[in-house]
Amino acid sequence: MTNHDFELATFAGGCFWCMVKPFDQEPGIIKVESGYTGGTKENPTYQEVCSETTGHYEAVQITFDPAVYSYEKLLSIYWQQIDPTDAGGQFYDRGQSYQTAIFYHNENQKKIAEQSKQQLELSGRFLRPITTAILPAKTFYPAEEYHQRYYKKNPAHYERYQIGSGRKAFIEKHWGNE
Repeated sequence: MTNHDFELATFAGGCFWCMVKPFDQEPGIIKVESGYTGGTKENPTYQEVCSETTGHYEAVQITFDPAVYSYEKLLSIYWQQIDPTDAGGQFYDRGQSYQTAIFYHNENQKKIAEQSKQQLELSGRFLRPITTAILPAKTFYPAEEYHQRYYKKNPAHYERYQIGSGRKAFIEKHWGNE
């Protein structure tokens, strides 16, 4: 199989440390990379993105084999990692760089993402409206190496962050063990 058989999916879900692990070991997932997208500054640094001056989101870009793992399944996992009703960031990370967004790479992804968002809205799972944006993909800039696969490099800190930020409790409350 050649690389042109793979597709990209790009999701902003707050802190990118928390967005890698849920996708990282699924079949058909080739690569999950933490980085920055959606803004105007070329090759931004973590400090620049956190300063809220670049317009970038913290995001993950997933290279996947759609013959093995569908975009719909990726979206299902994505929704289960975030609070899609919080327009101001995620958990205790606040600001534009921590907002949620789905960055589509083609019109089919846009259509599937919009349908998925509508299904979640209609499900009644959340009392407030779904605020996650669906935006065209822009250049993705990989984050610094120390951010890549953070959950493996710093498992104790990663777990403390998941719990301390409120993300883990939110996911368990709204999704249980799905």
